[in-house]
Amino acid sequence: MKKYAVLLCALSMFCFTHTLIAQKQKAKKSNKATTDAFYTGTYPNLFKQAGYNQTDIDSKLAKAYHDVFEGPDKVYFEVGDSMAYVSDVKNHDARTEGLSYGMMIAVQLNKKDVFDRIWRWTKKYLQHQDGPRQGYFAWSIEPKTLKKNSDGTASDGELYFVTDLLFAANRWGNNTGIDYYHEARIILDAMWSKDGTGGIYNILNTTYKQITFTPEEKNYGWTDPSYHLPAFFEIWAMYAKDGHEQFYKDCADTSRAFLHRACKAATALNYDYTEFSGEAHSTPWMPPAFRFDSWRVPMNITMDYVWFGKDKEWQQDYAKRFQSFLRSKGIDKFDDQFNIDGSAPEFILPAGGIKKLRHSLGLVATSAAASYMGQDKNFDFVHALWNAKLEPYEDGYFDPYYDGLLYLFSIMHLSGNYKIIKPAGSN
Repeated sequence: MKKYAVLLCALSMFCFTHTLIAQKQKAKKSNKATTDAFYTGTYPNLFKQAGYNQTDIDSKLAKAYHDVFEGPDKVYFEVGDSMAYVSDVKNHDARTEGLSYGMMIAVQLNKKDVFDRIWRWTKKYLQHQDGPRQGYFAWSIEPKTLKKNSDGTASDGELYFVTDLLFAANRWGNNTGIDYYHEARIILDAMWSKDGTGGIYNILNTTYKQITFTPEEKNYGWTDPSYHLPAFFEIWAMYAKDGHEQFYKDCADTSRAFLHRACKAATALNYDYTEFSGEAHSTPWMPPAFRFDSWRVPMNITMDYVWFGKDKEWQQDYAKRFQSFLRSKGIDKFDDQFNIDGSAPEFILPAGGIKKLRHSLGLVATSAAASYMGQDKNFDFVHALWNAKLEPYEDGYFDPYYDGLLYLFSIMHLSGNYKIIKPAGSN
């Protein structure tokens, strides 16, 4: 009898302990949920935390938008009374990268006319209407002659376009001139119809659940770390409603795991192009290194940290390694291309025909966005961005397109103005 009493006591203790653990885990999840923007609707204003007043912050954002979209060095150009495009002016083209960025900025800042104009132009001149590429977009076009520089697709453009359109549907509805949700579904449904016919595939590698460099056969098996936006896949899982919700959730988790591998160096730097393993992928046009595409990675990780917070411990460690490395190079002078061990690359990728390492505004901006992850205790990177200007460098080089868009994105982030746009009335 005593034996059974002891056993019963042990069983009761086990159940009690198990209940306590479950309650703690539930509480932990509940506490976690209250810190992430998706649940709270709160987007921290790091500029304000760094000591700037709200009036100046609002002016900083307004000026950045003006400089990129309206000023004398703008990259946004209206066409007729209903269309517009965003141009990489130094390369004399319009590309899905910038067009989709312009749409994201417009929907975030509630500029419906700008959004609609860019979408109409993009759909008319870049979206393939038939053939194996139907529904996808040519990635580059000469906006004056409307001659496509390539029929091929850059997967990040489609990733942004779908997210842009889902946010637009949530913000403005689908009865104000453009059925945004329908347009998003055209892209998504086309994407899922690609089976390799004509050498064209899904923009997401369905085996590895990772975004591809391009959906063409030769590029379907590798990726670009700056295309990995787990936060966007979470958005697709919630709002695409195309029957692939679990796949998109898996893609978000896979992207987070991929970034662990791609950014594993002590410097936290990644290669511009990688295998799905995160290891370097060599291309004919340049040797592997951290270059212009990679500037976007800290901003993308920041977005996921703020919006969903599902990988905070690693993301904080990433930010610490990344900002510590840049700080070691001089916070006001670090270069814009590196080998991932932090050394200077022998091959320098030219920008606008100029082959030179410089302290580029685009990387200054995205490294400041990484301060969201809590490792920039004195807001040094935030102050550096605040004091930076979108203007020509000392040697006359000027990039209002890539520098300008990353600058504007980062100011939106740091002022708390880059948000998940939910349907009206939802919590």
